Amino acid sequence: MISLKEALKLSADEISALRAELKDKILKTKELGAYIEQLTGEALNISGEGVPIAIKDNIQVKDWSVTSASKILQGYVAPYDATVIKKLRKRGLAPFGRTNMDEFAMGSTTESSFYGKTLNPTDHSRVPGGSSGGSAAAVAANIAIAALGSDTGGSIRQPAAFCGCVGFKPSYGRVSRYGLAAYSSSLDQIGPITRSVEDAAILYDIIAGRDEMDSTSYAGAYESTADKLNGDCKLKIAVIKNYVDEASQQVKEALNLTIEKLKSFGHEIVYRDLCSSKYDIATYYIIATAEASANLSRYDGVRYGNRAKALNLKELYANTRGEGFGDEVKRRMLLGTFVLSSGYYDAYYIKAQKARAFIKSEYEEILKDADLIFMPIAPGVAYKFGELSDPLRAYLSDIYTIGVNLAGLPAISVPVAKNKEALNISAQLIGRAYDEQTVLDGGFNLENISKEL
Repeated sequence: MISLKEALKLSADEISALRAELKDKILKTKELGAYIEQLTGEALNISGEGVPIAIKDNIQVKDWSVTSASKILQGYVAPYDATVIKKLRKRGLAPFGRTNMDEFAMGSTTESSFYGKTLNPTDHSRVPGGSSGGSAAAVAANIAIAALGSDTGGSIRQPAAFCGCVGFKPSYGRVSRYGLAAYSSSLDQIGPITRSVEDAAILYDIIAGRDEMDSTSYAGAYESTADKLNGDCKLKIAVIKNYVDEASQQVKEALNLTIEKLKSFGHEIVYRDLCSSKYDIATYYIIATAEASANLSRYDGVRYGNRAKALNLKELYANTRGEGFGDEVKRRMLLGTFVLSSGYYDAYYIKAQKARAFIKSEYEEILKDADLIFMPIAPGVAYKFGELSDPLRAYLSDIYTIGVNLAGLPAISVPVAKNKEALNISAQLIGRAYDEQTVLDGGFNLENISKEL
């Protein structure tokens, strides 16, 4: 598949031919389920005439059905373009197909999707990751040049890692959330999934920027990154030793080999520890579910999507939500409502916000003395379907990614190795807030080094 960098140089006729070729490939790979259209048999959503970019099903595209992979939003048609979509169109790119996802971005496998699961292109018995599993699978299977996903607790980086792609989560506020279906408003961030770090930088440059429609949008200066990528810079990288040591044996071996390679290429490696990841898990799931409880209260059968049969308003709310939401969404909404309820707000939610401040300060302290932080993306390689049927085990699969969202920092997932079964292993690089350039430079270096492994 052509790179995004190359596609942006094509003539109008060449882009038209590329779109036709891509459409044909998507139709021929129906079994993968990366696109919702592959799972439903609907005509492929194609909007505009530019370079085709796959779009996660929680980003508004005018006149498209946008459902966040949920039954409750069946029949909803987006009345406007998200800011990122407007930016794509302005630069000669266009949305091309809705990628599958976990319902309302709640999950790590795409198994909670109303439409059915997406398969990992490397091994169809394994998950592609989530919640942006469809976006990552489409890129990895060469049925998308690049894709947009959203990252609340690792939902870009983890599926990119499982599928062998590059996944980039910008600093909170760098990319407008206007037009993104909210899961957890203080954690959500749109970002690119691509086949290379350079393509990730190019797509990031296109979608980043201040947006008056998003009150959390970063007000500082924005500079392009792709034209400044430096593959020769020497960086001081803090390896989180306790996180690397806690990973599975095959992940640990691959990461340690990568660390030695970084040393041999002149990068300075220091070792640091972060507080036990169990605190990240507890903090994240209290804050995220509390915000989800508030955000998803709008889906009541009155304004959006499906409306269940009912005799009165109370029944309307209960029946619509009972029939429309999947089990995982109900579980998280109930947990969020509980931690916000009278008598528990101080005991859980306020404590979680204090813990969040502590977690953020831990990252910032390490980054005072280092350019980047290095750690795993996940404890192991892509799981087999059904392996994480226990919700608690599923939540623990996010232990190395959620801290980044709590701290609002930029991070990138870069493939560094494959195990004996040819399953992908990736490393994560984390940088200072709003210092995307260093993160992308580090990722570019890591990508080049990994080709030597």
